[in-house]
Parts: sequence; C-alpha cells; structure tokens
Amino acid sequence: MKSLPLLSNHPRVRRWTAAVVASAVASAVALGVCLASYDNVDAAIKQNRIERLNARIENVYTADYQDMADDKLEQEKSKSSATEDNMFVTEDPYGTNTTSLYVYFTTDDAVAVSYTVHADGYTDFTRDTYQESQYSKTHEFQLLGLIPGEKNTVAITLTDADGKSRTHAIEHRGASLLGNEEVQLEKTVAADSGEDLGGGLYAILGNDSDEQDFMFYYDTNGVLRGEIPVLYYRSHRLLFDDDGLMWFSASTHHMVAMNRLGKLEKIYDLGSDYILHHDYAMDSNGDIVLLATELGRDDNAVQDQVIKLSTSTGSVTRLVDFGELFADYKASTTHAGTDESDSNAKNRWDWLHCNTIQLLDDGSALFSARETSTIIKVDDLESDPTLDYMIGEPSVWAGTDEASSFLTKSGDFSDTGGQHSITYVADDSLPDGQYYMYMFDNNFGTSLTRPDFDWSVIDGISTELSSDTANSRYRKYLVNENAGTYTEVSSFDVPYSPYVSSAQELDNGQILIDSGMKGLFGQYNKDGDLLAQFKMTLNSAYIYRVYKYDFSGFYFA
Repeated sequence: MKSLPLLSNHPRVRRWTAAVVASAVASAVALGVCLASYDNVDAAIKQNRIERLNARIENVYTADYQDMADDKLEQEKSKSSATEDNMFVTEDPYGTNTTSLYVYFTTDDAVAVSYTVHADGYTDFTRDTYQESQYSKTHEFQLLGLIPGEKNTVAITLTDADGKSRTHAIEHRGASLLGNEEVQLEKTVAADSGEDLGGGLYAILGNDSDEQDFMFYYDTNGVLRGEIPVLYYRSHRLLFDDDGLMWFSASTHHMVAMNRLGKLEKIYDLGSDYILHHDYAMDSNGDIVLLATELGRDDNAVQDQVIKLSTSTGSVTRLVDFGELFADYKASTTHAGTDESDSNAKNRWDWLHCNTIQLLDDGSALFSARETSTIIKVDDLESDPTLDYMIGEPSVWAGTDEASSFLTKSGDFSDTGGQHSITYVADDSLPDGQYYMYMFDNNFGTSLTRPDFDWSVIDGISTELSSDTANSRYRKYLVNENAGTYTEVSSFDVPYSPYVSSAQELDNGQILIDSGMKGLFGQYNKDGDLLAQFKMTLNSAYIYRVYKYDFSGFYFA
C-alpha cells in the first residue's frame, strides 16, 4: 500500500474510499476501478519516462550537445590536478555509453595503462587502454566494463618500458542503466573450463524496442560492458575509419561517427529522399555505401536502392536502383509486402529486399537478396554498375532477362533460403578469380511478391515461420569465377531463425552465430560443435545481428 498515496488525489481513489465506508459490496466493485486506475496511472508514468528518455537521447545526437559536453569536460578537467594519485574521472560525459567512465591524468614518466574492473558476483574485466604511443605521460581514455548499480573497484596499472609497474585503485558505483537489458545473460551452453573463446566484445545490434533502442556490448562471459543508446531502429554493424572514428547507424536517417572518448564527431542525416536499412560498408575512399529505400516513390518499392554517403561532406548520391538494373524481374513480381524499416508503411513493393552488402577491392560488390534467396555480384558499383553473376536457385528468376546469369553449382548440396550476413573472404592461398564466402542460411523459403513460387524446389527448405524440426545453417562457399562455379566447403546446422540473424568467422577460427528470432548467440568450432551460447530476452521479435569486435586501436591497445 506504500504507493497508494501517489494516487490519493485521483478522483477514482476518492470515490473508492467513500465506497468502503458505504458498503463492502460497493467496495469490492470500486476496488477493481481503483486497480484499473492505478494501472492507467502507472502506464502514464512509464510513457512519460520513455518520452523524456527519448527526448534526452535526441538531444545527445546533436552537435550542440556534443560541443557543450566538450566545453563542460574541459572546464571540469581544468579544476583537477589530474595526476596519477588524483585522476580526473567522470561518468559518460557525451551521453553515448551509459556505464563508461572518462579518465584523464598525467604521469612524470612514460607508461602504458591497463585496468581491471571488479564487482562482486561478476567476472573481472581487464583491458589495455589505447594510447597513440604505447608509453606516454598523458593519459586520456574511455573506460568500459563497469557493472551498473554495483560498487566497482577499478585497478589502474601503469607500466613503464622496463616492465616496472604500479597500481592505483578507484571505487565507483556503476551508473543505472537507461534500458532494461540483462547485466548477466543466461548461459544456455557454458564454455568448458579452459575453452578459449577469444577476446573482444559481442556487439548486440538490434534488439528492437518500442521504448528506447540501444546497442549493447557483452563480454565472453555474457556480462554487460556497455550500453550505447541510439535514436531508434538499430545499428547494423560498426565501421572503423583511418581517423580513429567508429561509424554506425543511429536511426533509419542517421549515420554517426564516434571518437575513442565517446564524442559524436559527425552526425549526418541522410535527408528526405532515402532511409537506410539492414547494412552498409566503407569503401576505399572512406565513404559509406548503404542499402536504402527511396521515399516518395509512386510504385512504393522499398529496399532496392544503393546510396553513398560522403563522410567528409555528408552529401548523399544514388549508386544503384535495382528496379532499373533488374527491371524484367521486378515486373514479374506481385506488388505486395511491407517495409521493415517503417512499421507504419502499408502496401510496399518489397520485391528484392537486399539485407547485406560486401565491397570488394576491385570496385565490385556482393549483395544478399532475401526475397529471391539470391546472392548478386555487381561490377563497377560506384561508376557503371552492371550485373556480373548470381548464386542461388535459378528457377526463382526463370523467364526473366537475368535468368542466364547464374553460376553453376558444383557438388551435391541445396541452395540457400533467405540468407543473411553474407561475408566475402579473400584468401592469398587461392588462385586469382577465386574467393570464399560464408553466411547465415536461414533456410526459409517465402516471398510475398512471388506467392505462387514453389520453394520446395530447394531440397530441405522450410516454409514455416515456427518449426520444432527445421534448422538454419552456417554455410561457406568457394566461388570460382574463372570456371563459373561455386561449391560448398563447410556447413553445419544452427538454431532455426527464418528471418534476420548473422554469422561471423573469428580470428581464432571459431564461428559466431546469432539465431536472431530465438534470441540465441554462441560460438562454434569449425566442425560445428557448440562451445558456448547465450540467450537474451527479446524486446520485440528478434536480435538483428551479433558481431564481435576487439576494438583494437579504438578503446583498447
């Protein structure tokens, strides 16, 4: 009953009090009214909190806020001695990583810096900080890994070139989270003792919410080490440029660049003509090529454009309209579908649905087209885009001008169904004209714009959104452009996710798989044995992607 005084002036509560005096029967009836009223007020309070948080994050994603945060930080630093015995430490000055600390201090001798975060009940988190020089007298970095709401002891170790070290300890209660994510993820499969899952942090990309959206960092023990708010929608991957900036999407309209300290150095709006969806990549000039939807089209076609964002000016240009490149196939499809990037959109023509882009060094690009279960190679993407070839089930394109462009399958294996997260892998051991490509094969056959197509032509494919027997797959191909063939060199089953999801080969030879609609991600060895797996509570329908980054040269040395 402690919360009732908050409602004491509510008219329904006053009526309930009078009814209690009048009769027990009336009391029982009015009690239901009171509880309903309480629920309404509680919902209103929650909605108000969400709106205030949304407004706060919208403010964070402005140049004025970032510049103001810079000025405030400099003023506060100037009042501190900022020595190793009295380090200047403050929480998340730029509003971009809730549980992080900004740390600044100087030393009399040149040292390298590392730190260990300890909080009772959680595994320790140890990292070497990035510095422009390995040994320096000035130290400024963003410290990750604090446990929210807990007393954290941070041991900061200074090591000189001779290997002599000294340690300073600071205590800091971790900031409260802005979201409702788990601090410790459930381990559905725990790594065996001594099993090395490698370093790095899992970036959770797209646990979409109706409230406030975030990107999260988790370590290989499933412990939360960072909460990065975004405007809405999701980040799709992280891109690192040569200027020490980390680029990611903060909404369907915004691409931003964050520096090592958490400041948003660049905030670009794509404008009124396009919204991004699903993926982007950085080209050799440091510009960003994005998958996009063109707004305001008469035909309502979506998710069939490729645009380029200049990272120096913020200008946007179109590179490819797949509706023009594949006009014959587009004309063969039914005008139907939705726009996953816009939940309010109706009657959209989602005839291709590109979900991944990979840029190659020769100026060509690979695209994954979910709606056609096809992988597409386009030459001269940024100058004179032309179709080179396709990989997948040719009968999907039967009767169209593009049907003759398929490579020949070499071997006895089924083709993909709605694949995601294709990744190009160059290998110096291969002859020219050959490369590897791996992916998350959803193994799901569907197309709203091809309702009569019989997906059973692909052996073993599922056509069910929910199935206790179906599996998705990790798959890896060897593509031989000289011979015009592709063959499967590796494959294993993973938890079924008909939509979204990702695959990533890690530096230690293991493979990270996100089965997005299951809320599961884990690491496998090359033989497909599951080494460790985590489950995350879904805010809505799925986790879009999970990629692992070591953040070397950014947060860490």
